[in-house]
Amino acid sequence: MSTELTPDRLQQYRATARARLAEEAAALAERRARAWELAREAAALLKHRFGATRVVVFGSLIHKDMFTLHSDVDIAAWGLRERDWLKAIGAVYDLSAEIPVNLVDMNLARPEIAEVIEREGVEL
Repeated sequence: MSTELTPDRLQQYRATARARLAEEAAALAERRARAWELAREAAALLKHRFGATRVVVFGSLIHKDMFTLHSDVDIAAWGLRERDWLKAIGAVYDLSAEIPVNLVDMNLARPEIAEVIEREGVEL
């Protein structure tokens, strides 16, 4: 078996690689769109069911070049009651089996995390 690539095999390899990259890009775009939908669903849920006064998305979702096929959705909420905190976490987590949704309660966030969220977050 020859290890040398013929021009035909090289062309076939390149075509397969291009097709794979296109499929991966499409899957990534679809996952990112779904992640934004989830973020909006979580914001609505937190505001209507748990009385959140403000909800912000942050992390890889707001940085297109950082979002991957394995990224989750990071959101922060203000105004959650302490007694509702665990229920709120469970409710947003249950929104999707495919993309995890992580919730930060801004009443409890460390100052350095709160600063990043305030500076970079996108209000929903």
